[in-house]
Amino acid sequence: MPYMGKALIIMGLVLLIIGGILMLGGKIGLGKLPGDIFIKRGNFTFFFPIVSSIIISLILTILFNLFRK
Repeated sequence: MPYMGKALIIMGLVLLIIGGILMLGGKIGLGKLPGDIFIKRGNFTFFFPIVSSIIISLILTILFNLFRK
């Protein structure tokens, strides 16, 4: 059972970090980068932040690799 507790704490910390990135992301420009897809036609809106997703993925990959070692 101690492993389950450690896993839950780690998952909680990861969610905390992701939440912080999402809250601060708009202030630093995430979601409005060139390459993010935004289509608005009439009452239909489609938004897919592809470039922002790639940047967040790179940052998280670097962080996880630093903490793994």
